[in-house]
Amino acid sequence: MSAGRGAEKALPAHTRQANRSLILRTLFHNDPMSRADLARATDLTRVSVSRIVDDLSAEGLVHESGPSPEGRVGKPSTLIALNPDSYHVVALDLSAHAEITGAIMNLDGDIVHSVSVPTDGARGAAVLVKVCALASALVKRSTVRVLGVGVGSPGVVGTDGVVREAVAFDWHDVDVAAAVAAVVPVPVHVANDANAAALAARTYGQPGVDNLALVRIGQGIGSGVIVGGVLVTGARFTAGEIGHVLVDEGGEVCRCGRRGCLEVVAAVPYIRQHLADAETSSDDVLAEAGRALGRVLAPVVAALGLEQVVLSGPLDIVAGVFLDETRAAIEHHSLAIVTDDFEIRVAVRGEDIVLLGGTALVIAEQLGIR
Repeated sequence: MSAGRGAEKALPAHTRQANRSLILRTLFHNDPMSRADLARATDLTRVSVSRIVDDLSAEGLVHESGPSPEGRVGKPSTLIALNPDSYHVVALDLSAHAEITGAIMNLDGDIVHSVSVPTDGARGAAVLVKVCALASALVKRSTVRVLGVGVGSPGVVGTDGVVREAVAFDWHDVDVAAAVAAVVPVPVHVANDANAAALAARTYGQPGVDNLALVRIGQGIGSGVIVGGVLVTGARFTAGEIGHVLVDEGGEVCRCGRRGCLEVVAAVPYIRQHLADAETSSDDVLAEAGRALGRVLAPVVAALGLEQVVLSGPLDIVAGVFLDETRAAIEHHSLAIVTDDFEIRVAVRGEDIVLLGGTALVIAEQLGIR
């Protein structure tokens, strides 16, 4: 009987790759460090650290940033820092439906160049053609090596880069990763847009938080969930699909064909429509939407023991009353012990969160930085 994967022996090459990722991850999340500091922080030997740092330096991924501050006895140590401009990442955000946004990003998540292309109502294969063309153009435009392409797509997305279903684009079992990979000479990674945003919230927001949900309030509503530092996708890749949870049996008809889904109460188009109604105050509209979201999130927070919920969407909607009522509803529908140290906040750089997510996806897969 053959041994299972869990019983496979770790090869030296695997160990070297893991140690390389550990050093890159440590430098990514910290200020410049000496080789001795890296050895202490990673529990690796100084010899191993020096060898890996030399290799990374030859590749251009790290560089010397000067001597350590004075105060220590003896010759100052040389500090090592990650070089964020050693590679670029091409990130694509497909979540807006009406347009595709692409950007060239550095490893720190800074936008080097961005462009948006209207979809002009295209669906099916026609949208995919636009996605591939934009990815190819951005890879060619980059002035440094491109580490990979990261795509945040609406819908149900498998770990193989196949979009199982995206209603907005009429995509069903579309291999987006393969299509893009056919026109670019670099690795391609595709994830659900909310899952990508969740990776961004942890990688570029608060890396010390291992249990969080990122909720995208946009044309629809979706969430990405990270538990124990790992993105949760579920057996059918539908984890976090909360937009069509029923919140009002007598509510409006949703695009999915049912009545009273969370989306028809709390997604941006419906909130904007209700805000335009002069008979209803804006605070009442936002409060109702926030309460509905909070009721849906409460069992998720309780069941998974989440430390944090991050809201991403237009600030005039998700901040203020909406945020406050979401928090209040989660607390009301949960035991006090569940929400004692719980935090809910608005995403940093929320308008770029999917682009950041595409970048986070690539650096996680290619460099082991999470």
